[in-house]
Amino acid sequence: MKKALIFAAMLILVTTVACTQKSETSVTTDSGTDSSGTVSSTYVESTTTPAVDTAATAEATREAAEAGHDAANAARDAAHATGTAMETAGKKIQEKTDTTNTHT
Repeated sequence: MKKALIFAAMLILVTTVACTQKSETSVTTDSGTDSSGTVSSTYVESTTTPAVDTAATAEATREAAEAGHDAANAARDAAHATGTAMETAGKKIQEKTDTTNTHT
């Protein structure tokens, strides 16, 4: 589930970075100078970003949140199982090392 979360984040990042288009235009007068001898030019830069599919983004966010909850639940279950195993092992060690126990 963690892989799905990482994949969704990377997909969103790559989509926003890779889909940006940049357009540059430079305009200069025919002679390069106006009547006073000053060079006249205009530089225009525009960036276009595609529209974001909000439905797909919402779905990816929901799936990522669900994956996070699933991972948290799995970690909780594993911690509980580990604790139970440690408790059982501790009891068996106590039984083996109990000096009042005369049974072999």
